Amino acid sequence: MSGQLKEVRLRIKSVGTTQQITKAMKMVSAAKLRRAQDAITQMRPYAEKLQEMLGNIIGSVEGSAGGGLNIERPIEKVLFIVITSDRGLCGAFNANSIKLAKSIIEEKYKAQHAKGNVAILPLGKKAYENFERNGFPIIDNYWNIFSDLSFDAVRKAAEHVRNAFINKEFDRVELVYSKFKNAATQEFVCEQHLPIAKTQTVSKNNKDFIFEPSKESLINELIPKILNTQIFKGLLDSHASEHGARMTAMDKATENAEELLRSLRISYNRARQAAITTELTEIVSGAAALQG
Repeated sequence: MSGQLKEVRLRIKSVGTTQQITKAMKMVSAAKLRRAQDAITQMRPYAEKLQEMLGNIIGSVEGSAGGGLNIERPIEKVLFIVITSDRGLCGAFNANSIKLAKSIIEEKYKAQHAKGNVAILPLGKKAYENFERNGFPIIDNYWNIFSDLSFDAVRKAAEHVRNAFINKEFDRVELVYSKFKNAATQEFVCEQHLPIAKTQTVSKNNKDFIFEPSKESLINELIPKILNTQIFKGLLDSHASEHGARMTAMDKATENAEELLRSLRISYNRARQAAITTELTEIVSGAAALQG
């Protein structure tokens, strides 16, 4: 009986320690989430307006623009930019991003994948580890980008992707990331990054642009910067989503630890009462035997 009590006490201590860790991780993630949320909240309207402007301008251009970044080609080789986090303990956040990328590959690019023509550019350690383990061709230059999440680091990765597309190493580039909604909700999306898609509906205000010095010069200058911004927005979205998912997961883990502690304390008290009852019975029986 004493051995059983000791085991329960050790489990209570272990769960209590784990609960303290999950509480601390929740508080850290909450603090990081506020900063990450502010960053994407400020960035998103700017990035979305740039994307709209880019689509409208490309829609009004005949032929190639920005070095051919809007040219549609037969899709033989595909590159997926998959954004995850570097760490776990954030629920199904990483798994959902990877799962979406694999489902799109299976649905849209099954033939290309069968030929080994679907490559992955992972941004985040979890994506790198998963796709490497599954035998996908990997561009492994930028997977640790979250160690220095800056626009300059994103620019280098974006330049690599643009040059590969221009050199016809890939005919389509897809961007997979998690769009931040709130701390408990993330929307996992796959967006066409290259070739640049034309906007389907152009508003009246966008029909009469006046270009100075020239349309071609502005397009060649703007397109790379706007594409850099789109990847940077995806990283900021995923960064905020990661902290929201981790905060939610740690909050749930803390609640589960509390429920487990309650159950263990009940078990401990019952075992202790049983041990006391057994000892009293033995004492009473011994006293009765002496009197007899």
